Amino acid sequence: MTLRLNGIVFRYTRSTAVFDGLDLSISSPATVLLGPNGAGKSTLMGLAATHLRAERGSVSWKGKVPGSRRDTVAYVSAVAWLPQEIVAIPGLTVREQVAYMGWLKGMSRSTAWDASRDALERVRLTELAGRRSHQLSGGQKRRMGLAGALTHKSELILMDEPTAGLDPTQRKIFRSLLDTLRGEVHIVVSTHQTEDLADSYSEVIVLDQGAVRFQGGTQEFHSLAGNTTDGPRERAEAAYAQLVRGEV
Repeated sequence: MTLRLNGIVFRYTRSTAVFDGLDLSISSPATVLLGPNGAGKSTLMGLAATHLRAERGSVSWKGKVPGSRRDTVAYVSAVAWLPQEIVAIPGLTVREQVAYMGWLKGMSRSTAWDASRDALERVRLTELAGRRSHQLSGGQKRRMGLAGALTHKSELILMDEPTAGLDPTQRKIFRSLLDTLRGEVHIVVSTHQTEDLADSYSEVIVLDQGAVRFQGGTQEFHSLAGNTTDGPRERAEAAYAQLVRGEV
């Protein structure tokens, strides 16, 4: 299973291109996309989720290329996107919003409702299923968003800064959830926080100024830090600093 971005050209203004011919293939089941603020991570995720449209180039997942209505439906049914801010829908309970996410992806109302129960259990929100979604904390809202992706059985889940702004407890809970999903769905997580690398990912991609500076396994990434006895977090920070400074 591979997510491919071929020859992507994208710009927010005429004068500056975020991507100018970006080629990238992601096939690892658990990938972390690192990069400083403004590197193009959120734009890349938006393009992969079809939330943004490239000026030129194509995006595909398992050969599915969004284009015609039929192909786009097939693509978005398989690919879910969790933006950094999950917006609560006024008046809906947590379970209703999760079921609604499944319905938006083409599920029948009854099927989405039944699937939402299991999805909420998997993200540890069963006890809050009847609460109004706007009453959830930031971390709980992101878990609700994840439940929505699980409701319609996504094959690939794109997550943009999913732990940004969370307290240590909520960060730990979310990381634990990601660990349980490995092997079930493919995950791509974007972040600028190297501590999120942890042991959860099998591939690291470093993006800076719209270009891929590194793509490889976590062990290969850590080796860029050189000979040091520091722990994994310090090695990740050292390797990342080398790449974004352009010294490697």
